[in-house]
Amino acid sequence: MCTYITASAAIQGSGKGTSGWFPLSQATIGFDHPVHAPYDHALLLDFADPKQGPSARVAVEIDLASARALLTQLESVVRQAEETGLR
Repeated sequence: MCTYITASAAIQGSGKGTSGWFPLSQATIGFDHPVHAPYDHALLLDFADPKQGPSARVAVEIDLASARALLTQLESVVRQAEETGLR
């Protein structure tokens, strides 16, 4: 069953694809059927620069346990980074 769970956010950063580095301006997060990962459903992360088309995209498919572990560590590192006062 498709879940159609998706969200997106404007971001600023860089990603590396097969042709090298490119700017990132959008992140899309979803939970649905993966294309390649061996699960019925997966957390889908797409980092992209839509202005450059599909070649400027990094896609990630992970299981929910991995997504939870990533989220925990991401929150921890962001909190620590904010505590330094650096930007």
